[in-house]
Amino acid sequence: MALLELGTLRQFDGDRVLLREGEVSSHLFLLLDGCVKVTAMTPEGKLALLAIRVGGDLIGELASMDDQPRVATVTTAGPLRARLIKQADFHYFLSQFPDASRAVSRSVGAKLRWATRRRIDFSGCEVRVRLARVLAELAAGYGHREADRIVIGVALTQPELAALVGAAEPTVHKALAEARRAAIIDTGYRQIIVLDAERLHAVAGVD
Repeated sequence: MALLELGTLRQFDGDRVLLREGEVSSHLFLLLDGCVKVTAMTPEGKLALLAIRVGGDLIGELASMDDQPRVATVTTAGPLRARLIKQADFHYFLSQFPDASRAVSRSVGAKLRWATRRRIDFSGCEVRVRLARVLAELAAGYGHREADRIVIGVALTQPELAALVGAAEPTVHKALAEARRAAIIDTGYRQIIVLDAERLHAVAGVD
């Protein structure tokens, strides 16, 4: 795909800030290998983990499209390979490839739908349901199957997971313990393993 030829190949170590909330810049990244964490500050001054992005995802495209300040900070979660793309090159690419332009628009729309869904979940669902939905999405997007289990391939600390779920860490810790006792999941050091995807989806209320 022509998008893979845009920009400059860059490699980053872990814990490197690629984009910072509030900054004014217009470049973007196409992730190739590795993953990043998308975070933002809440009005209360707390750090909220908004999303995880992996190889194949674009990050920073919103500011590149509307020239507004960055709405979130993006930090590498381990080694990362990505292509740094200038705004002018990105806009020219979209003008030359209408199918790619529509795909980017669909991607932005999907992110907004996901954000809206999370807002609804936070206001109307109990923590165990929100946790199950987050784990189901992480397993679908970033999991890999090992025999009859799914290993979520993103290293998350419990505070980061709590931020994704939108609940206090002790409450999420309790919900994780309940899911472990029910043999729905297992956990290790910064690792979550889905043992029973069908029951996880049942708790989440999704197919």
